[in-house]
Amino acid sequence: MAETTHHYLIFETAGGFCGIAWSDAGITRFQLPTKSAEATERLLLRRLPDAEAGAPTPAVLETVAAVKRYFQGEETDFSGVELDLAGQDIFFRDIYAAARRVGWGRTTTYGALAKELGVGPEAARDVGQAMAKNPVALIIPCHRVLAAGGKIGGFSAPGGSSSKARMLELEGVNLAPPPPAQQSLGF
Repeated sequence: MAETTHHYLIFETAGGFCGIAWSDAGITRFQLPTKSAEATERLLLRRLPDAEAGAPTPAVLETVAAVKRYFQGEETDFSGVELDLAGQDIFFRDIYAAARRVGWGRTTTYGALAKELGVGPEAARDVGQAMAKNPVALIIPCHRVLAAGGKIGGFSAPGGSSSKARMLELEGVNLAPPPPAQQSLGF
């Protein structure tokens, strides 16, 4: 069986330097922004050490343009981006498909995704594991999946949960607690 060839591109956005890798079948990796092209390339190649820099296909160029729009705060839909998730666990692929249905400015929880997939609440941990191992963060919008009670939860990308919060803020999602129903008397 022939080994899959992966190509990649590092590019700048308003959020920093991103990386994208692809095969003939679709996008295989996406690296969320870091402050430098070198750091982004290092992180991307840690996951795909045999990838080679290459000229992007028209579909990859479309995705890069969409990513740039996203980090400028423009509503963006990645649900039509062709992915190559070969080698991913079948249950994880189901989780990723469910996560891709969570649109711009909306959130869900690990437990709600588990319920949507028809598995019990104990599978919320599996959903969390799938999100942590998401090879194409942003394109599969794991940042829109929150912990129980709408808490931010973890985020394995550079910057951790503060990056997740910034991405949600770009989409107009406010994670701050609501103001109190009653005002203080101030004394």
